[in-house]
Amino acid sequence: MEINEEQIRDIIDTINRVEAEIGKAIVGQKDIIRQVLISVLAGGNVLLEGVPGLGKTQLVKTLAKVMDLSFSRIQFTPDLMPADVMGTNIIVRDESGNSRFEFQKGPVFANIVLADEINRATPKTQSALLEAMQEQTVTVGKTTYSLPQPFLVLATQNPIEMEGTYPLPEAQMDRFLFKLNVLFPSFDELWDIVDITTANKTIELERVIDGASILDIRKIIKEVPIARPVQEYALKVVMGTHPENDEAPESTKKYIRFGASPRAAQAIITASKARALMKGRYNVSFEDIKYVAYPSLRHRFFLNFDALADGVTTDGLIAELLEMISKG
Repeated sequence: MEINEEQIRDIIDTINRVEAEIGKAIVGQKDIIRQVLISVLAGGNVLLEGVPGLGKTQLVKTLAKVMDLSFSRIQFTPDLMPADVMGTNIIVRDESGNSRFEFQKGPVFANIVLADEINRATPKTQSALLEAMQEQTVTVGKTTYSLPQPFLVLATQNPIEMEGTYPLPEAQMDRFLFKLNVLFPSFDELWDIVDITTANKTIELERVIDGASILDIRKIIKEVPIARPVQEYALKVVMGTHPENDEAPESTKKYIRFGASPRAAQAIITASKARALMKGRYNVSFEDIKYVAYPSLRHRFFLNFDALADGVTTDGLIAELLEMISKG
């Protein structure tokens, strides 16, 4: 499939209209909205971290409305069980009075699944989403069910320092394309939020795009070319998170316990293609790699105790890594 200028113009126009509609219900957070849209178009799951009340849930609900996608919300709590997420086999009786098992689908069977406060549930329930997030299927007993397409999980997470939270398993963290840190709004944004939410205003949202169009855009994104030096730069960034790598910077060897997986490289390349297209370009640039490196990597490598003691952050290490590799 060849990419032509008209296709790119149509995609940019659609994305701009989607952003404008979301902006009717979400004040500020423009960078977060743009990164969530990159994830949707790249076909990846998103982890939104921030304290309660910052509009994370509202953003996901608004996204589903504007994109005309089926939506379900799962409130994760310590007593939530895997069957409450995936579904279960129940006994039903037919007209003849005979009993049989019938699969009752759980809330995971939707285009967009909001896993609200995902780290409030126990690891057993958290891991129930692993197959859905990676293979986009659900296996119950001996039967495997396909999930509706497009499918993605948008999970919200409270900061792990908060009481009553369970850190997500490393394997599950790796299945999120992006981890986005949702920050507290500015004074002006807070003013607008209060005006909208405390007044008698009704916000009408228009449907701008549908599931079939999203799947078509994903096919186009895969055709976006990436030059060898640009891809080499992205892979060197991922390799630079591994302390056992001889060419890794000293900060990596000092502060990182485990480096990023190959999924990190896949995430950076796929997301950078989506961003390039959204910027109206036919190919991936170094700037695209730098932009998506932060949300693609910040949850995929793990700091040691020295990093915590010295106040070192994942974003700080990523910035240092990007600068070092840029200089060659």
